Amino acid sequence: MSGLRERKKERTRRAISEAAIALFLEHGFDQVSVADVAAAAEVSKPTLFSYFPSKEDLVVHRFADHQDQAADVVRGRKPGESVLAALHRDFLDGLGRRDPVTGLNDHPAVLAFGTLVYSTPSLVARAAQYTARAEASLAEALREAPDLPPPRALTAPLLAAQITATLRVLAEYNRHRIAEDGRTADDLHFEATNHADRAFELLELGYRAEAAGHSARDAFRS
Repeated sequence: MSGLRERKKERTRRAISEAAIALFLEHGFDQVSVADVAAAAEVSKPTLFSYFPSKEDLVVHRFADHQDQAADVVRGRKPGESVLAALHRDFLDGLGRRDPVTGLNDHPAVLAFGTLVYSTPSLVARAAQYTARAEASLAEALREAPDLPPPRALTAPLLAAQITATLRVLAEYNRHRIAEDGRTADDLHFEATNHADRAFELLELGYRAEAAGHSARDAFRS
């Protein structure tokens, strides 16, 4: 019975969000009220807020679906696979699937959604909060990695910040090439893969240098 109730709640949540996004795309985020969304979704305002704590969350809750993705990749990586190799592999897999998170997706609905989010300051700010949570989640997973150079309390958040920024910049660059330059996802796939390889190569160089430096410092102290 609880499973049926959860599915019903998820359908209601999805219907509210889809109604909201359709209105925002047609009229603009700032021109549509929460009352307008509730009426379109045929729910009360209290019901709407029980699913979405803010107007912005009607849109950017989709970011929450990926909030723990990097942390899950780190925790679930293959035996002997480094943190960066696992995250690199996951991003390349996303490019291959045309995952919107990678920016390499030219479906009109995805492009319209991206334009809505990144052209609305309050949505950009709310999305940044989800990104910060994703970074904190990744840092926590990195602290558990046995090969992380000490001090873990500093290295983990530093590396998480660098990885999160790298993934964000790669995705933004791909989105820009499609939305602004008129390129297709298929046309850009090879180029996007090369850019990802280069970005993770830079991360790997810094990570190896830090690990080597730590080993050298330990040897000197001993």
